[in-house]
Amino acid sequence: MNRRLACLIAVGLGSLALVGCQPTAFEPEPAPDIAADIPAPPRTDLDVPYVATPMEVVDEMLRVANVGPDDLLYDLGSGDGRIVIAAAEQFGTRGIGIDIDPERIEEANANAEAAGVTELVEFREQDIFDADFSDATVVTLYLLSSINLRLKPRLLQELEPGTRVVSHAFSMGDWEPEAVIDVDGRTVYFWTIPEEVPPELL
Repeated sequence: MNRRLACLIAVGLGSLALVGCQPTAFEPEPAPDIAADIPAPPRTDLDVPYVATPMEVVDEMLRVANVGPDDLLYDLGSGDGRIVIAAAEQFGTRGIGIDIDPERIEEANANAEAAGVTELVEFREQDIFDADFSDATVVTLYLLSSINLRLKPRLLQELEPGTRVVSHAFSMGDWEPEAVIDVDGRTVYFWTIPEEVPPELL
């Protein structure tokens, strides 16, 4: 009896070891290559869902922050770029928008080009918690309370005294705003970075 036949009989008897046979390792077929042109699924890892700020709120945020041509405005979570673009259009303000979603960055760049302000604005695809915004003179936000609270220590420690911070809809916990403004049922909060930051705020 040849060895191959013996192994086959042994398999039937459940006794591979009796004839010194080794089981054959199963090698799965490789998965087929995924076509490169299949679109990526929508992002589900964003901390804040995209909701655009109404333009009347944008206008009030820029007004209360008193933005002008000498300012550098950072919009953290800039979405379609409307705050940065409006500041550039209305006041000649330089602005940088930061957003983690590449779709929003693409949209913001297209909007800036349509508005004719590409020389004044820039949009960066980046996590706001990794971004350096320490040279801002104005920071605008439309995030969530939890995100604002995570950002608060950085805002207070890294921004120069006198820098203006404006948030649509969400406050900063125990950091009391200097102004709270109602805009058609929506709330705008305004702060200025103090000369000395109380330790309890950090």
